[in-house]
Amino acid sequence: MTPAIQFEHIWTRFGDKVVHRDINLSLAQGEILGVVGSSGCGKTTLLREIIGLQIPTEGEVFVMGKSLKNVTAEHSQHLRHNCGVLFQKGALFSVLNVFDNIAFPLREIGFHDEEMIKRIVFMKLAMVGLADSDAWLKPADLSGGMIKRVALARTMVLEPSLLLLDEPTSGLDPISSEDFVSLLSELHHALNFTVFMVTHDLDILRDLCTKIAVLADSQLLVYGTLAEVLSCNHPFIDKFFYNKRAQRVFHSQEAAHG
Repeated sequence: MTPAIQFEHIWTRFGDKVVHRDINLSLAQGEILGVVGSSGCGKTTLLREIIGLQIPTEGEVFVMGKSLKNVTAEHSQHLRHNCGVLFQKGALFSVLNVFDNIAFPLREIGFHDEEMIKRIVFMKLAMVGLADSDAWLKPADLSGGMIKRVALARTMVLEPSLLLLDEPTSGLDPISSEDFVSLLSELHHALNFTVFMVTHDLDILRDLCTKIAVLADSQLLVYGTLAEVLSCNHPFIDKFFYNKRAQRVFHSQEAAHG
């Protein structure tokens, strides 16, 4: 099966600064990938390179088997329809209500059947656990958890096969974060989309991700299952995956199942 995402010998430089040094990665369709690393290591830059907002200095990015080099207008439109992006703070349009925020991608591609738009929007609202009455609220009236749910509904309104998520639980309290992770898990189980997710959330890495990629020293340090990542010997792995909180999240569970 064609990989959902493939990086081949990716180098990214900003002036004299090397952000990515020969990154190679192949993500199978249906996987949930969590990308972790220290601040400034290029996690979000990789995400931007998938959607074409950033062009690698060297190397090639493939999405659903198609290279992003010299991409045609037709292919670019196809990618936009099949790739949903959830930004860190939701990025909802503050002047639009929830309904129009979710409907925005449909109208943007020239879909004008308002009755069908209404049916799709309310279906997506229900899918993310929100009520019909929430459709008329403005973003300023929403809690942090509701903003994430509305943003997810908008991300999924075109039924993409690939979701790109930038710190999806950032700013949420523990209960809202757990609810969001459960929702994403249920939707993934039902729809089997692929997820490329930048995250620092240890619970997401344990409960949701089928693969983890760790960036350190401008390189892809390790890419594999959580067990494979935990077995990697490197100072960043020790700092991120073996601190006191991580010990409670990862290793107490191992002991309980050992």
